[in-house]
Amino acid sequence: MLEQWYTGVVTKIVNETYNTRRFWIHIPEKEAFHFKAGQFVTLDLPIHEKKNKRWRSYSIASHPNGSSDIELVIVLLDGGAGTTYIFNEIKEGSELILRGPLGNFILPETMDRDIFLICTGTGIAPFRSMAKFLHKNQIAHPNIHLIYGSRYEKDILYKDEMRALAAEMPGFHYHPTLSREDSPDWTGHRGYVHNVYEDLLSDRRPAHFFLCGWKVMIDEAKQRIQAMGYDRHDIHLELYG
Repeated sequence: MLEQWYTGVVTKIVNETYNTRRFWIHIPEKEAFHFKAGQFVTLDLPIHEKKNKRWRSYSIASHPNGSSDIELVIVLLDGGAGTTYIFNEIKEGSELILRGPLGNFILPETMDRDIFLICTGTGIAPFRSMAKFLHKNQIAHPNIHLIYGSRYEKDILYKDEMRALAAEMPGFHYHPTLSREDSPDWTGHRGYVHNVYEDLLSDRRPAHFFLCGWKVMIDEAKQRIQAMGYDRHDIHLELYG
C-alpha cells in the first residue's frame, strides 16, 4: 500500500548556515504526525512532468513528540532542481505536498552495545531526531557517539544544540571534526570522520554503526568498519544524493 500524500504548510524558515535552511512544516490533515526517529518524508515538487523526477526525500530533523509539525534541514545544492525550487520559491505560508513517514533507518530495538552515529552535512538530521527522542523520553541507552564531519566551522549544523545535549545527556558524546578548517581557534578534531571512530574503537568493543551522508563517506566508512573486524550487519545506512 502506498502512503497517502498530505499538504503541509511551511510555518517557519530559519537560515542555519549560509547555504542551509531549517523548514518547519505543519500537516493540518493529521492530528498527530507519527513517525519513528530516523525516518524521512518525500516531497512532491512542481519541477518536472514525470512524478519520480519531482520527488525529493529528506530525513525528519525533529523528534517524535505527538504533534503534527516536523522540521527538515535542507542544503542548497549547486544546480539541484529540487533545492533550487525550495530555496527560491518556498516561503513561510507556502504549501508542500509530502508523504511519509518512510524508511527503516531507526534505532535498534535492543540497544545492547555502543552506538556510533556517523554523518556529514545534513546527514545529522536523523541523528538529531534520535538523540533528542531518547533524551526527552528518558530512554535508557548505551554510550552514543555522534561523529559529525564538515569542512569548516561555519558549516556545522546544530552545533550549540549538540554541545548542550552532550553536556546534559549522560552517555551522549559529540565529536565534530573539520577537514579544511585552518583557524587556530578550532580546538576540536581535524580531518575526516573515519579517524575519529577508529580512534574511539581501538579496543574493538561491540558496536552498532549508523551512517548518513554522501555516498563517498558512506562507502569508505563501510569498508573501514569491516576492515576493523565488524560485521556488515552491524552497519546501517541512509544515503544522500
